[in-house]
Amino acid sequence: MSRQTASSRALGRPRTFDPEAAVERAMSVFWTRGYHATALPDLLRATRLSRGSLYAAFGDKHSLFLRALDRYIADALARMDDELAAGKDPVDGLRAYLAGYVERTSGAKGRRGCLLVATAMELAGRDADVDRRVAGFFKGMESRVTNALSRAQAAGKLAAGVEPASAARILLCFVEGLRVFGKTAPSHAFSKATADALLDRLMK
Repeated sequence: MSRQTASSRALGRPRTFDPEAAVERAMSVFWTRGYHATALPDLLRATRLSRGSLYAAFGDKHSLFLRALDRYIADALARMDDELAAGKDPVDGLRAYLAGYVERTSGAKGRRGCLLVATAMELAGRDADVDRRVAGFFKGMESRVTNALSRAQAAGKLAAGVEPASAARILLCFVEGLRVFGKTAPSHAFSKATADALLDRLMK
């Protein structure tokens, strides 16, 4: 056996699939079924991987789930960064942020719910890795909304007596509550009117 052949076998075969695409497909399964109700065959079908390839790439079901959760969190925070970008009017940004939640909690999207909320309900307090991610996500959300409200205050657009950090926590509780409420399929008009009314109370 040549040295080159032996070296190639030691390194193993190169991956012939896109790991991020596999993570996205797995995320969809976990999102629909939940962590415990998702079985290995479900993941193999969704990712189109063999058992050996899945384990080689991601380790195990739990590790793949954490990768999927990380992907979900990164996407959500990136969306917030775009909606609440420093170059935008902060009130317009906050309206865009709330409008996005209204869209995602209406109709079929609303009935599907939120992967992070579902994960918190299912695993929080029983899985330290999940706890850290959920806490980090909410902290990231709160800091972004606090920053937008602080910019609104500096621009003279925040109502008197409204403190940015406290208002951010109120908005955080509202949007996550809207996620849960969305499972009952409220009308888009109802959710939008509620979101607009809350923000209007915080602004001049």
